Amino acid sequence: MMRMAPTEDRYREHGMTLYAVMAVMAVTAIMVMAAAPLVQQEVQRELELESIRRGEEVAEAIKEYVNFYNGARLPNSIDDLLEGLPQGTKKRMILRPSAAVDPLSEDGKWLLVPAEPQTIARFAKRVQAFNNGLLPPNPSRHFDRFSVMIVNVLNTEDESDATAPEDGTTIATDNQPFIGVVSQSKSRSVLAYYGTENHSKWVFTPLFRGGGTTSPTQVTGPPRPVPQR
Repeated sequence: MMRMAPTEDRYREHGMTLYAVMAVMAVTAIMVMAAAPLVQQEVQRELELESIRRGEEVAEAIKEYVNFYNGARLPNSIDDLLEGLPQGTKKRMILRPSAAVDPLSEDGKWLLVPAEPQTIARFAKRVQAFNNGLLPPNPSRHFDRFSVMIVNVLNTEDESDATAPEDGTTIATDNQPFIGVVSQSKSRSVLAYYGTENHSKWVFTPLFRGGGTTSPTQVTGPPRPVPQR
């Protein structure tokens, strides 16, 4: 029986090693490609959670501002909230600088939502549907005058698509009295906020926040994997 030369044996061993490495690389590439959508979704979810946290901080600052002026005055810009409220010879801060930045917008600016019936009514209708048909009260009486106008047009607003972008033609990024903020992003979301899955429909406002214990933020899409013990 003819025996292979040592050089041929080495070539064969190297070839088998190369095939094994290529197989491992192929399997790794497949695993990475399969995991990429989940990683991207997780990153998007965390970004949206941060946007919601900051947006609700802005809503709380608007509430503080309106209550301070007994409902007679709305902020005209995010800077009004950042400057704080008079407290003796100093200022009482009501908004952190980080919350003034929208992490979902390319330029970081929030869109300012005016106290305009049609604009807020669309959000109010979503809150009402999310809250089993009931519209929660306002956190204080200073917001009631805005709600009266809004409730009067609720029945005329059609909210049939919870994923379509909002029409933001009446919304600007600065220099207008506003009662809420919303992201400039019109993308479909991973999370649902008050039952809606589009960033442009997430209105952060102190209106209709006086009751209800259900969290407005809901996770959609595939559940997170449970770690094995």
